[in-house]
Amino acid sequence: MTRPSWAPEGIDLDRPSASRVYDYFVGGMHNFEIDRELARQIEAFTPNIAETMRANRDLLRRCVRFLVDQGITQFIDLGSGIPTVGNVHEVAQHRNPAARVVYVDIDPVAVAHSIAILADNPTASVIQADVADPGTILADPVVSELIDFSQPVAVLLLGVLHFVPDEADPAGAVARLLEKCVPGSYVAITHATADGQPEEVLEGQKLSGRTSTEISLRTKDEIAAYFGDWTLLEPGLVPLPLWRPENPADVGEFPERSGAYGGVARKD
Repeated sequence: MTRPSWAPEGIDLDRPSASRVYDYFVGGMHNFEIDRELARQIEAFTPNIAETMRANRDLLRRCVRFLVDQGITQFIDLGSGIPTVGNVHEVAQHRNPAARVVYVDIDPVAVAHSIAILADNPTASVIQADVADPGTILADPVVSELIDFSQPVAVLLLGVLHFVPDEADPAGAVARLLEKCVPGSYVAITHATADGQPEEVLEGQKLSGRTSTEISLRTKDEIAAYFGDWTLLEPGLVPLPLWRPENPADVGEFPERSGAYGGVARKD
């Protein structure tokens, strides 16, 4: 296989990557046949998985546009994967070229691809860190260079907290990140749930173990608790397609089939 320019040396092109599988599901170009093969296997068990992932990515775009319109110019995107196909820096910087973005991911494959993709962007960068280790994230020099915590910031936790098991204390990690933020900051969270899901969807979500990270499905109340005492904005914590859709046709007949909740809160 010819190695494309966005695939750094040292990346094994013969093993599937969770980040590249996700990239495939959302219509990206940063994936290989080995990733697409695993994606097709997952999709065979969970036919709506691609729809769910696209719903998460669509919410990300709506959320970032909203936040830029609120005057937010700096973003920390935790569990970012590969920043392609309308990711945070593209959406934010299209609306405001001064926007600054730090991507955070624990997956070295995602980070390596991200470094290559962002090489020519001085106001967007990536670090390798665990969302469950906020101290390391906040102390990283890349974060210190691009993010000014004396000004409002958007903390994005989109589709990542369900990869953090209870024993790693995801609630404590989120609380420490949010404690760092000044009033006027925002947090956006999407999280997979078992609420209202048919058995075949739950079985399909268990296939996450194929990419070495098992999903922890949580209830609406458990997910809502992550927002702490921040003000949850309308329409609240809802199935992904119901969060401020730009077109009613985008919601679909069964928005709950997205299998995840999403919401945005502000620190007053």
